[in-house]
Amino acid sequence: MPLSLTRRTLLASAALPLLRSEDKWINLFDGQSLTGWTPSENKSSWKVTGGCLSADGPRSHLFYSGPVSQHRFKNFELEVEALAKARANSGVYFHTEFQDSGWPAKGFEIQVNGSALGERGYLERKKTGSLYGVRNVYKQLIADDTWFRLNLSVRGKNIQVRINGTLVTEYTEPATPLLADNTAERGRLLSSGTIALQCHDEGSKALYRAVRIRPLPDDATPPADAAPPAPTDDVARAILRLSAANIPMVDYHGHLKSGFTLPQLLAHGRHQGIFYGVAINCGKGFTVQDNAGARRFHDEMQGQPCFAAMQAEGREWTQMFSPQAAGLFDYIFTDSMTWTDNHGRRMRTWIPAEVGQIPDAQEFMETLVARATGILNSEPVDIYVNPTFIPEQLAPRYDELWTDERILKVVRAAKANQIAIEINNRYKLPGRRVLEAAKAEGCQFAFGTNNSSAADIGRCEYGLEMAAALKLRWQDFFVPAAKGNRAIDRKPEALKG
Repeated sequence: MPLSLTRRTLLASAALPLLRSEDKWINLFDGQSLTGWTPSENKSSWKVTGGCLSADGPRSHLFYSGPVSQHRFKNFELEVEALAKARANSGVYFHTEFQDSGWPAKGFEIQVNGSALGERGYLERKKTGSLYGVRNVYKQLIADDTWFRLNLSVRGKNIQVRINGTLVTEYTEPATPLLADNTAERGRLLSSGTIALQCHDEGSKALYRAVRIRPLPDDATPPADAAPPAPTDDVARAILRLSAANIPMVDYHGHLKSGFTLPQLLAHGRHQGIFYGVAINCGKGFTVQDNAGARRFHDEMQGQPCFAAMQAEGREWTQMFSPQAAGLFDYIFTDSMTWTDNHGRRMRTWIPAEVGQIPDAQEFMETLVARATGILNSEPVDIYVNPTFIPEQLAPRYDELWTDERILKVVRAAKANQIAIEINNRYKLPGRRVLEAAKAEGCQFAFGTNNSSAADIGRCEYGLEMAAALKLRWQDFFVPAAKGNRAIDRKPEALKG
């Protein structure tokens, strides 16, 4: 008869020395055996190899069942040293309970996933450091086959996750948690429980060479600089719903302007549950005007838990930057707000004085559509931002001037060139008719704000509204491609700088 979990735990406890609660860090893994750990289904998926816990095989979860705190932790600091092989999907659970099979129904998971693609048609978007389905990281911060340190702290209602010392995820559970209303995530509430490691599937190989914990008092409180409790309004509910449904809750069009700093932007994102892409304006008359400037921005953003984006400004940018410099960015986006008309006049369409009088609205729109499709067909960009913007002189006639024919020309050009269409929060663009046409043509979408300061960073409200109205799925959303598959990789010859 197989041993019960309780008896296995007692035997494991007898094999380990008694540990004092006042010890700062306590090793949960002895580096030699599975003593103190209990695997669930497919037990052979867990082995000790070269002093490491090795996850290699069919689905199985390895639950800590040893003597430390009677394997029940409420407040604690946990440090794990891990390595994920290419395409590996793994994770660290906490506040969970042993179960014989299936995905743990109780507790939270910290994702360990660099380049895992998913399985059976499902593409996993959540990367290492994510508080799975609650506060997600969408950028691979750690290269495959690289050891890294994952630190998790739980103090009261606050959860913080650090990767190699950098805070990447934070969540402070509100007094009335939203998760209790989400059927798919029911039970993901702070409580207490054990630690578990995940072997996700046979294609996922991960190693854990250290698992150590520092139990904290039951009355431990969040740190002084902890994020406020997560919001609980309708926008917060929508963000959580999309995050749990594998839709990348990313604002790809964030700016550090008017004194708005990167730490402030990242703190806003952690609190709201939005991951950010930070864009630098690159082009004639803008912040960055050459390859050296592009490299400086890239270097400044290294190691930050956000995407680094190039906002390609004007049509001159293709002559100002090399493919190598542009290729340093996670993705490139542009708009059709700067162009030269049929009379040789360069204009920035968001500046009324540069546009001037528009004697023939139809001619203006035909020229705009021609310029927009030309940009989409020729420039190496991943996202078309501020889409369908027209000058304020014509804005009241938006629905009239954006005819079905004009809409189709633009969205088909985007689709043909694998360019995602931004759902812009600042301008509330494009209109629903455009989005419906883009969806029908099979385009992908990306949330974006184009903020001018901290005051208008927003929460992707318009994108959330349109995602619900159009019933968009995770498959409908853009995520930055790996190097080799980006727009700059497909059209390097477009840049001459």
